[in-house]
Amino acid sequence: MSFILASGSASRRAILTQAGLSFDVDPAKVDEDILKQQFKGLDLGDLAQALADEKALDVSRRRADQIVIGGDQVLDLDGHLFDKAKTPEEARARLVAFRGKRHALKGGLAAALNGEVIWRHQSVAYLQVRAFSDAFLDDYMIKAGDILTQSVGAYAFEGLGAQLFDQVEGDYYAILGLDLIALLGFLRRQGVIAE
Repeated sequence: MSFILASGSASRRAILTQAGLSFDVDPAKVDEDILKQQFKGLDLGDLAQALADEKALDVSRRRADQIVIGGDQVLDLDGHLFDKAKTPEEARARLVAFRGKRHALKGGLAAALNGEVIWRHQSVAYLQVRAFSDAFLDDYMIKAGDILTQSVGAYAFEGLGAQLFDQVEGDYYAILGLDLIALLGFLRRQGVIAE
């Protein structure tokens, strides 16, 4: 038995593929900006969960009798929500704002079946950005390229972006946007993968 990933995230696909899981990809067709307005006022962790729920439900309504996994992650710096940077210049300004500070990555996972959420999971990881030099930042900006606008923090933690931090608290996979261990437990309980 397989499941459906309701996400176009290359990072989430890579995590599941590297774990040896069989799954289909059917990205949700939701407008995150509208949903964020709809869920305005929620705690940022609850916002990530609500977005994950909506993504799983969107695909589940189209794919009957199949388990659909939705996920989302938000970056919380002092209670302020950050979306993906749209330009390298915006990413640079963001990294400067993060320098020497601690932020949280709050994630939500949801599983839906036949248009109903049957499982939810929230995660949080804390990352302390080191007080890097301007010279480091200049070099990072050149080397990072597309990474800058592909993740909410303007970094790919699994690669070059790891150099931005001097302390991390939380699950590695949750930092990448999908708490794999929690998901594997759910999939085992559902009989999707072997106990």
